[in-house]
Amino acid sequence: MAGSTLQTSRPMSVKEIALKAEEFDFDPYIALKYWLRTASTLLREAQIYEQERNDQQAYFLLMRYAILVAEKLPTHPSATEPDNRRAVKAIRGTVPEILDKLEVLKPPINARYSAWQKALERRREVSIDINEDGLRSKSRDPAASDPAVAGNTTTLSAAENSDLAVKLAHKEIRRRDAARKATRQAGVSEEEEQERRTAGVWDDWEAALSNNGRPAPQDDDEIRRNMEASRRRMDGSHDIMPDGVRKRVTKPPPRPPRPEQSKSVQSNYRYPSISKSQPLQYNDASYDSRPRSRSPRRTNFPPKPPKERFEELMPFQEPPRLPEKAMPEPEDTNLSNGKLSSSFTFRPSAYLENGNPLRTVFLPPTLRERFLQYAAPNTRKNLETCGMLCGTLISNALFISKVVIPEQESTSDTCETINESAFFDYCASEDLMVLGWIHTHPSQTCFMSSRDLHTHAGYQIMMPESIAIVCAPSKTPSWGVFRMTDPPGMQAVLNCRKTGLFHPHDETNIYTDALRPGHVFEAEGMEFEVIDMRPK
Repeated sequence: MAGSTLQTSRPMSVKEIALKAEEFDFDPYIALKYWLRTASTLLREAQIYEQERNDQQAYFLLMRYAILVAEKLPTHPSATEPDNRRAVKAIRGTVPEILDKLEVLKPPINARYSAWQKALERRREVSIDINEDGLRSKSRDPAASDPAVAGNTTTLSAAENSDLAVKLAHKEIRRRDAARKATRQAGVSEEEEQERRTAGVWDDWEAALSNNGRPAPQDDDEIRRNMEASRRRMDGSHDIMPDGVRKRVTKPPPRPPRPEQSKSVQSNYRYPSISKSQPLQYNDASYDSRPRSRSPRRTNFPPKPPKERFEELMPFQEPPRLPEKAMPEPEDTNLSNGKLSSSFTFRPSAYLENGNPLRTVFLPPTLRERFLQYAAPNTRKNLETCGMLCGTLISNALFISKVVIPEQESTSDTCETINESAFFDYCASEDLMVLGWIHTHPSQTCFMSSRDLHTHAGYQIMMPESIAIVCAPSKTPSWGVFRMTDPPGMQAVLNCRKTGLFHPHDETNIYTDALRPGHVFEAEGMEFEVIDMRPK
């Protein structure tokens, strides 16, 4: 497989994943709505990883969700406001169910880690040349602390497998679209579909901000007790849990079926047993003396013609050389069978300045030109236009498949989205994730203004891989793909208390290019769609 790499890093234990999930900065100056959307994004990503049988990453995301919701959100300064208090209380009511999911995910993670430890001990017993220092040096590899790829047998390079990535994305996106349409044709409403997709987990934070938000069924003390009990069980050495959690865990929810099993789980067919093949004996007598099997439908067979001896038929000679033919790629075989193999895991293509991995973002090369066509009327009037980059997560990579242009108000230097609830309702109905944004500078150069940086900080908090595409059609260069540095860019902007529409920042290294050799790759042939939600 092109660009595949054997992973020498060991799998992670539950305790290591949980500690990794705690490593994030909760900034109380970021608006509460962004943190609520971050929680929603974590749940959507966790569901996809769980369906792909990436238990480590699913556990990591769900644990981070539980920590964010149960411990961080209640400390936000605006959490005490009446509407926000209802929203926070409603989302905290989901924590017990998330803890149940964590308990279901824990055994396979522990089993995998234990199997690795036993295999390591066996290698040591037979004196294979593996020394402790070498293992420790490998564990420092960034992949060893990334739950998405740690311990995977193979990972793929995005740079060398872009064609595979495009095929994989097209097939999986069509499969999800077909499944969603079939669900709606069966009479399931979008609201019920959303509830099923999130396994009943609260995922509509804006509804809870309205006066119809319902209080959570549990008090803060019980949620806190559940979180503490979950932490005590991180190393798998304790079976003590609160009664409320014990009752829920007695019947764990069924795990999503593997994609390759989804079509055959109800089959009652029993395959016939086949005896082990025997070596062929070129002997007439022995051949004729063997009993012939009889068909259940026919009792008499036509007489068999006399068999020629192999030596008489053809003298021994070397067989002609077979023509060379290309070996079929294993990924194409899986794709043609409609299987999303768990072996298709794209490794991170770049890392933040703090060492955290960045998943690959696949960007359609013609997306900018299409967006500029929609923005052209505003550009001629010297007005900015903005759009949202939406897509999905497949095999630890992010694919931009739609540009959604929301309702907005523009000037020559700014672009503000309005009626945001309509945009997020659309994303929820299409099961889309927000992967960044794109906007124009009709008369300015291609750069990230201070206002752009403050806007993008909200996106990058929700997802570190979020990108900002700036289009300056009248200047050279005419476009760029950017992300904020972390550190120092994210910290400089999030801690900025300067007022005014545009203002300078003291830090110079605030943002950087995200295109290759960054984490963004232009994928030829990647299909996408433009959705214009602006009033006609």
